[in-house]
Amino acid sequence: MKRKDNDKETPLPKDRQVIGIIEEVVGWAHARVKCLDGKVRICRVPKKLSSKVYLIKNAYVLVDPWEIDGDRKGDILYTYSQNEVEWLKKNGYIKTEEF
Repeated sequence: MKRKDNDKETPLPKDRQVIGIIEEVVGWAHARVKCLDGKVRICRVPKKLSSKVYLIKNAYVLVDPWEIDGDRKGDILYTYSQNEVEWLKKNGYIKTEEF
C-alpha cells in the first residue's frame, strides 16, 4: 500500500527495513537512529543516495539494517517529509507512543 502525492510514492518498510527517528547527527553522513523495533543504530547514508537523503535531528527515516551487526548498524534509505509522516501515523505505520 503506497500513497500517491503529486506522482510521488511514499516508500514503506519491506523485509527487514524499519522506520526510525534521528536522535543525533554524528557527522560524515552518519546518524544515531532510534528505530521502531526498539534498537538504536548508527546509520550511514550510502554514497549513491547522499544527494537525495538529508539528515536532520528528529526526522523520520527508513532504515535498512545491515546483514552483519544489524542490531547496531544500518543504512538510511529515505527521509520522510512532514506530510508523509502524518500519513504514516494516520495509517498505523508509526504509533506516537513508540517514540
